[in-house]
Amino acid sequence: MIESRPVSNYIGAIDQGTTSTRFIVFDHSGRIVSVAQKEHEQIYPEPGWVEHDANEIWRRTRDVIAGALEQRALRASDLAAVGITNQRETTVVWDRRSGQPVHNALVWQDTRVAPAVAAMAANGGQDRFRAKTGLPLATYFSALKIQWILDHVPGARARAEAGELLFGNMDTFVVWNLSGGLHVTDCTNASRTMLMNLATLDWDDELLDAFRIPRAMLPRIASSSEVYGRAMVDELRDVPIAGILGDQQAALVGQTCFRAGEAKNTYGTGCFLLMNTGAHCMASRHGMLTTVAYRIGAQPAAYALEGSVAITGALVQWIRDNFGLIQQSAEIETLAREAKDNGGVYFVPAFSGLYAPYWKDNARGVIAGLTRYTNKGHLARAVLEATAFQTREVVEAMEKDAGFPVDVLRVDGGMVRNELLMQFQSDILGRSVVRPAVQETTALGAAYAAGLAVGFFQDVDDLRRRWSVDQTWNPQMDEARREELYGFWKKAVTRSFDWL
Repeated sequence: MIESRPVSNYIGAIDQGTTSTRFIVFDHSGRIVSVAQKEHEQIYPEPGWVEHDANEIWRRTRDVIAGALEQRALRASDLAAVGITNQRETTVVWDRRSGQPVHNALVWQDTRVAPAVAAMAANGGQDRFRAKTGLPLATYFSALKIQWILDHVPGARARAEAGELLFGNMDTFVVWNLSGGLHVTDCTNASRTMLMNLATLDWDDELLDAFRIPRAMLPRIASSSEVYGRAMVDELRDVPIAGILGDQQAALVGQTCFRAGEAKNTYGTGCFLLMNTGAHCMASRHGMLTTVAYRIGAQPAAYALEGSVAITGALVQWIRDNFGLIQQSAEIETLAREAKDNGGVYFVPAFSGLYAPYWKDNARGVIAGLTRYTNKGHLARAVLEATAFQTREVVEAMEKDAGFPVDVLRVDGGMVRNELLMQFQSDILGRSVVRPAVQETTALGAAYAAGLAVGFFQDVDDLRRRWSVDQTWNPQMDEARREELYGFWKKAVTRSFDWL
């Protein structure tokens, strides 16, 4: 349903990510008008545990909305609608009356539920719920995180069963606060909880029973593009809230991958390759996830295959913050260029285990191939190359599932500004890598979803016409060298297996 609203020149997007929150204002052409960004604290109570303060994230959200509007002297009435995109799987449980979380949010990277994963997998295998959810049992998804909170916060389970507590991933928590109490999610985020049936696009009673989660806590599942309600906070007073997409699905929409077979890879905290499979909900036999790509209004849902890599950009941050090898993340490219190659060094960043295509929770990080010859330039290059190697593994697995090649890889995210990485990515894949003109595709996808719902954008063909290329990288490495490097990478990966 398209809602009428006085003519507005702009559309807004809240991009709530793993390390920061941004608000970006776009114009009719899809170009950025203003942007504000603030980081939030990463909380590590124990090894493998990762938490966020959901209230801090909401405060940062309000700050960046105000900041981006102030940059261009914009008012809420200048926005036709606002869309929301978010870090997926990160789990919040809060009190229905007070709105206060009962525990810090458990981040998608958090591994504290590994024992529960093992226990459930012992009774039916890692893929026991894959037919319904498209997902393997893993620490990654929301269901076991909800269960952990209910079991470890005193009184939480009884309160949840009494209807006093609510669950949501970060999209739902932001909408709840933005709207003054609307409890809703979209089907892309719901598909990452391990509680939604991919066929019905609804919460599944069998799954709820298996994970011991009361239905009363769960939000309504809506489409990715519709008017859910209106903002009640001063910064966006009365602006329609009209789009919700998990961050990786938002990037797929922002890259206008609306045809089956089109694929994009987002290089952020982690790396996420999605291929649109259209109306076909394709099961994976090679370690990919099956997920909802998007649903526009009342149209049928589109599905995707996804390859998820836990640690890519986060490895650069780790080298910066834990080792002090660089002062700013962007310096990694300069340092890596000091070495002509990796010097035989390979860095497998299995800090939270390995995701696609391995799904090994008990893997841990490994640096292999060190000699007295190794210097910090080699290590910096190995850090960057780890992202490209992991991407190739995912591409190869996805091609086996799909039955056809990914001829061109569309790329986006913060790391695509790294020219050295993008050239190496093309070299190790042996195919072209394309960066779009508008690289903030995650926020752009949320803006597109919201804009479609209120008539700011006409249809997906209208969006497709707006996509254009900024730069293309083509392979320059010979086949023998490519396979030699990849062979050593695969060897290094095996060294990380079964560490715990």
